[in-house]
Amino acid sequence: MSQVVIVGAGPTGATLALLFAKCGIAVKLIEASRNFRRIFRGEGLMPSGLDALEQMGLLPILERIPHHALDAWEFFLDNQLLFRVEEPFAISEKPTTLVSQPALLEALIAEASTYANFEFIQSVAVQDLLWQEQRVSGVKLNNERCIDADLVIGADGRNSIVRQRANLLLQHYDKTFDVLWFKVANSPDFQIENIFYSILNGDRAFGLFAGSEGNLQLGWSLSQGGANDWREVDWPGMLASASPPFLAEHLQQYAQTIERPVLLSVVVGRCPRWYVPGLLLLGDAAHPMSPIRAQGINMALRDVIVAANHLVPVLRSLKLEHTDIDATLPQIQAQREPEIVRVQRLQAQEAAQAELLGKSPILRWTVMKLIPVLRPILRRSWLMRQIQLRQGIKQIQLTV
Repeated sequence: MSQVVIVGAGPTGATLALLFAKCGIAVKLIEASRNFRRIFRGEGLMPSGLDALEQMGLLPILERIPHHALDAWEFFLDNQLLFRVEEPFAISEKPTTLVSQPALLEALIAEASTYANFEFIQSVAVQDLLWQEQRVSGVKLNNERCIDADLVIGADGRNSIVRQRANLLLQHYDKTFDVLWFKVANSPDFQIENIFYSILNGDRAFGLFAGSEGNLQLGWSLSQGGANDWREVDWPGMLASASPPFLAEHLQQYAQTIERPVLLSVVVGRCPRWYVPGLLLLGDAAHPMSPIRAQGINMALRDVIVAANHLVPVLRSLKLEHTDIDATLPQIQAQREPEIVRVQRLQAQEAAQAELLGKSPILRWTVMKLIPVLRPILRRSWLMRQIQLRQGIKQIQLTV
């Protein structure tokens, strides 16, 4: 029986490991962390991500873990409502859904663990790759254990140790912001509707929504060069001063619940090459995404479908040849890369528009004066860009 080692038990690694286990492929999933309760994990499942889970037969898992759908998006400029968009955008769509990623990962691994051909190795990091005749042949763990594999898959995120050990280059793209991440107590006023608020007030920008586990999540855009003094800011006062009156009142009332922010360094880029013989990178290990519109988890799930379509038939072959595995790896990148390129460009366009408004008081003044005229134009422009971010560039179908 062929054996696959997957490094990283995030959405990419956990779902692919489960698919392989279901298909009778021996798989070992390695995760360095002791648990999945990180400070921040993406929660937004777009229709494309929900469709991927449905194709994998995993939607029932969502019903067993904390989740809730968005009801609408609202955009504010200098305390005035620019426009609102209801969820879902189309009758045939599933609404964007916020899901507890730690609970999702725990549920995926619990299901995979019901298969005898699956092993979960937790709290142990990969130290290095094993090589044989210029081909990756397994991994060495930091407890000195060595695991042989017909294929190693690096799904260990934007700081991938697998990528580094394979000497695969990550081309970084220019970024204009990092994110400060806050948690704030919720209130009944925000539970009537679950709205994702995007707020731009002068050069201050942030997004706010009710997270899947109940509290409010707030992501503050920290422009380049602004990371040095953020610890000195009176954040309850700053957040309230940048907010529309209804939100400022809430932030003032619950100021004592605003947790100390966590700095999330944004990494955006793409590997020119996602593979070497015996090894494949997927998800953020191959193409770290901007946080704009929660594309990381959704693109990762679509990576999984394409990788499974190509790899499962080869790995299940009675006459398994390593050359056959290696021949599929460039095909996976070739199928996924165009969508990743397009989505990263759309994310960059959205970030650039917000940056332009933030830096130009004259432009903001003009927009504010012409809101009645511009509102339908701005709403339509945003909707057109979101269609591909929500649904993917083209249809992807699981065939195994």
